[in-house]
Amino acid sequence: MTHASKLLAFIASSLLCVYGHTQQISSSEEVEATNDAGWENLIDGELSKWDKWLKEPLGLNNDPSGIYSVIDEEGVPVLKITGEIYGALTTKKSYSNYHLQMKMKWGEKKWPPRLERKRDSGICYHCYGSHGVHGGSWKACLEYQVQEKDMGDFIPLGKTKAQVRVRHDSALEARHLRYEPSADFSKVDWYVHCILEPDFPNGEWNTLDLYVIGDTAIHVVNGKFVCALKGAVKSNGETLTEGQIQIQSEAAEVYYKDIRIKNIESYPALFEKEARF
Repeated sequence: MTHASKLLAFIASSLLCVYGHTQQISSSEEVEATNDAGWENLIDGELSKWDKWLKEPLGLNNDPSGIYSVIDEEGVPVLKITGEIYGALTTKKSYSNYHLQMKMKWGEKKWPPRLERKRDSGICYHCYGSHGVHGGSWKACLEYQVQEKDMGDFIPLGKTKAQVRVRHDSALEARHLRYEPSADFSKVDWYVHCILEPDFPNGEWNTLDLYVIGDTAIHVVNGKFVCALKGAVKSNGETLTEGQIQIQSEAAEVYYKDIRIKNIESYPALFEKEARF
C-alpha cells in the first residue's frame, strides 16, 4: 500500500470511529426525546383535555377575553396564555407516576400587578380540591415554578408541604430557601430556590421536564437537574401522590407547546442519583 493510500485509510478509519462515537452519545441522550411510545399528547386546537379557570367573578370555562388560546406555529399547535387575568388551565384528568414534558418561551407583554417584576407562570401538579383555594387563582398543589431566572424552583401552594434539601440564605427574601444538594431533607412550606438557573434567553424555547413517582418529584430544566422533593402531603397531613395539572396565567404572556405525559415506574438513573431519595 502506498503512503497516500495508507493516509486515506487512516483518515477514513478515524472518521468512522468519531462518527460512531457521536452517534452513540446522541442516541443515549436523545432516546427518550425520539421515542414516542407511551406518550399522551395533551394539547390540541380545542384544548379538549383542559378546563379554563380564571379568577372570580369569571370562574370555570368562562374566558371571554381569550386568555387561553391555541395558535399555529409552522403546523404545530402552541398554547398562548396572555396572562392578563390570573387563573390556570387545568387538566380534566388526575395523574400519578408520570413524566410530564413541555416547551415554553416568554412573550413580550406583562400586566398589573407585575409590570415591574419578573415574568411569571408555573406548572402546578398534584392539584386537588376546589379551584381558587390559593389566592383565588389556583388549587392546592405543588408548583414547578416557571419564572424568569427562577425556572424549576419549588413552591407548595394551599398549605401543602414537602421535604426538600435546603439551606437558609440571607440574600433571599424572607422565608425563601435555597436548594442544597449536600443538606438533609427538611420539611418546607414555602418557596425553595434552585441552585442552577439553566433557562435560555427570553424568546427561546425551554424544555421543562417534571418526573413524579408517588409523593416524590424531580424538576429538570433544559436537561439539567435543579430540584427534588419527597414526602409531599396535603394540608391535613394526608400523603399527596396524585392530582390534576395546572398551567398558570400570572400577568405575563407565555407560550407552551409539545405538552405530553407518560406513565413511569422509575426515575432516569442520572436524575435519581442527583436526587438521593
